[in-house]
Amino acid sequence: MVSGEQAYLDLCEHILNNGWKKGDRTNTGTYSIFGHQMRFNLQDGFPLLTTKRVPFRLVASELLWFIKGDTNIRYLLENNNNIWNEWAFKNWVESEDYDGPDMTDFGNRSQIDKDFKEVYEETMNQFKQKVLSDDAFAKKYGDLGSVYGKQWRAWKTSKEETIDQLMDVIDSIQNNPNSRRHIVSAWNPEDIPNMALPPCHTMFQFYVADGKLSCQLYQRSADVFLGVPFNIASYALLTHLIAHECGLEVGEFVHTLGDAHIYANHVEQVKTQLQREKRSLPTLKLNVEKQSIFEYELEDFEVVGYDPHPTIKAPIAV
Repeated sequence: MVSGEQAYLDLCEHILNNGWKKGDRTNTGTYSIFGHQMRFNLQDGFPLLTTKRVPFRLVASELLWFIKGDTNIRYLLENNNNIWNEWAFKNWVESEDYDGPDMTDFGNRSQIDKDFKEVYEETMNQFKQKVLSDDAFAKKYGDLGSVYGKQWRAWKTSKEETIDQLMDVIDSIQNNPNSRRHIVSAWNPEDIPNMALPPCHTMFQFYVADGKLSCQLYQRSADVFLGVPFNIASYALLTHLIAHECGLEVGEFVHTLGDAHIYANHVEQVKTQLQREKRSLPTLKLNVEKQSIFEYELEDFEVVGYDPHPTIKAPIAV
């Protein structure tokens, strides 16, 4: 079985050659397959793609946001992370409180209309500043609802209690390593209507063997060009953090995809990436003085020896 970055590149090529042309929620259009699996041996290096630059700082700050149980983009903005802005911004510009320029279909319009793009960027900057400086505004429009952090750290039960799934799974790995129930779920059907975006990475499971910790993620919907490289790095980082806390080495990250798709407006970018040669994977360096994943901050992570090809930009579908 092909593994590592080549497995990702093979997936891209497979979708371009065999994917079904389908419509989607964003009206962008996709090329899509259903059911695919990739494997990454974390002993071979940290799986940050080298055929294009993947910004590790954004991956790490997003993961810390999840781990903290946070659902408000203020923390992300404080760390110069803008990857969740569009969903919060959409809630604001579609609300009765918004009285600015028409932002209908802002994601697509900003790609084809230079004048509109300038207005959009100015309006987005105003939104970000309000989230950072106005507590009431941030609470109302910066919060994304019951997304990953809420489900991982404070799953609400029918008895109005909460379950800290992340803390529980670490305890389970430490005290019952052979269990087949090392599972964290983000897919809470009751909370789906209250989420800005229903979770794409829906469930992950850990597995302990030979002193190593492995993780398998099931991802129901996979934006292969923009999202999946982040997801690979994020869950690899999570596996490293939990393995360190539990006194284990890292094993494999197994990535299982449901609807794996390339957006129609990402096709040329994918073709560019496929023309590039892979480079050596970096290694991950952790602050080993920290013993709990709940103690980590951004400065506690470093990727060493990362020498990727340049960034390839593409629009996000909202």
